[in-house]
Amino acid sequence: MKQDIVLRTKGILPVQKLKELVDAGVISGSEDYPIEEDQFQPNSIDLRLGEKAYRVRSSFLPENETVHQKIDKLHQYSFSITDGAVLEPNCVYIIPLLENLNLPESHFSTNKTSPAGSPDVRARLISNENLTAKANPKSTTGRLDIFTRVITDYSHRFEEIEPGYNGNLYLEVVPKSFPIKVKTGHRLNQLRLRHGLQVLSDEELLRIHGADPLLFNSDGSPLDMDKIKVNNGLFMSVNLQVESNNILGYKAKKHRDLIDLDHINHYEISDFWEPIYSGNEDHLILEPEAFYIFASRERCRIPKHLAAEMIAYDTGSGELRTHYAGFFDSGFGGDIKDKGARAVLEVRSHDVPFLIEDGQTFCSMRFEPNMETPEFTYGSSIKSNYQGQGLKLGKHFKSPA
Repeated sequence: MKQDIVLRTKGILPVQKLKELVDAGVISGSEDYPIEEDQFQPNSIDLRLGEKAYRVRSSFLPENETVHQKIDKLHQYSFSITDGAVLEPNCVYIIPLLENLNLPESHFSTNKTSPAGSPDVRARLISNENLTAKANPKSTTGRLDIFTRVITDYSHRFEEIEPGYNGNLYLEVVPKSFPIKVKTGHRLNQLRLRHGLQVLSDEELLRIHGADPLLFNSDGSPLDMDKIKVNNGLFMSVNLQVESNNILGYKAKKHRDLIDLDHINHYEISDFWEPIYSGNEDHLILEPEAFYIFASRERCRIPKHLAAEMIAYDTGSGELRTHYAGFFDSGFGGDIKDKGARAVLEVRSHDVPFLIEDGQTFCSMRFEPNMETPEFTYGSSIKSNYQGQGLKLGKHFKSPA
């Protein structure tokens, strides 16, 4: 008899529920690569690269086919990454992931349109709605300018996984600035599961901020309510004021050596990045197609009962793309006394030079409730890399002196 997984409230599934889903076979690895304990984050699970990569001619969505059927049409060659292999800039690769997803149909769901999950699932889902899933790049992936998207069979959207999906997961990988060396087990993306879509309204965000501050000024004081910008999410802006060592940001150098993802705190910043120093002006002109790292002007924190996602933001005419989008876990930025942490912004200007100014709106943060408080949160207890951060490059680079 199957065990019951009971979801009484709606929201993002926290780590303890994700572990139940792994035990039940809803999320699975393989006999050779079982799910590892350190894959679990407060509101998500890390996804691992599999054993083989396919170089394909272009990006794609499967629509009415499986991913492998599309690969058969577009692939140029394939190679093993079990012992490590280099992915070249601006080439498109598809890498099957080690994880499979078998989303069961809710036993009490009012939505009966999706197929039941795999018979390998060892539990019944007792919930009002079917589960859905969403993937996003990990923070380090974006900071290395690696463009990634999860793809599933028969899907018409990247990153989003429909109710009832039963099958493999694949990752599209396109290094943009640097060659990268990857191997089986590396983690470029993470997956969240959701019971119902419960995005907080602007009114709810303002109410929460008034009692449990979400954004702080540079001096650590909560941002005044009348300065909070909301419009289907909480907006944040770019900082072009003095940062550490008088550095406002970094621009990626072109034609650099490769970055081996196994090497943490290893590479000299100056070998890969040009620092951008503060001057007398409060604006900056970005070069077309160059990749930049900046920090948000505001400091933010994610209370334990919430999870957040930073949304990729485009200007109306499309000259500027900011952020690869990413999950912000419960506990990011600490408690109120910790005064939050800056968000790191990954920025690329398209086609033409583009002017940015200090305090210009750059990104939107969307909040959802957790269905339960996670049993642990983001921070030093789980060796989180970017807690309390200011302007910070990825963990593969040495910290500035």
